[in-house]
Amino acid sequence: MDKAELQEKVCSILAEQLAIPVEKVTPEARFSEDLDADSLDLVEAVLALEEEFGVSIPEEEMEGVKTVGQAVDLVATKLGADA
Repeated sequence: MDKAELQEKVCSILAEQLAIPVEKVTPEARFSEDLDADSLDLVEAVLALEEEFGVSIPEEEMEGVKTVGQAVDLVATKLGADA
């Protein structure tokens, strides 16, 4: 899976988890400011990403993730994909 496919998959999972149109989920979108996600939304989104990709994302690693693009990069790193 290349970075573009990974980004598309992450965006669709986040859109589904946050119940928002996938068009709003862009790499530049900030979770709290742009996507109106609260901490519970983010926990559920992380669980969905972990389940989908078979990775473990510790809470402390998610703390620095403010945008969708950063989340994609984190998943890519976990998968060992090219960033």
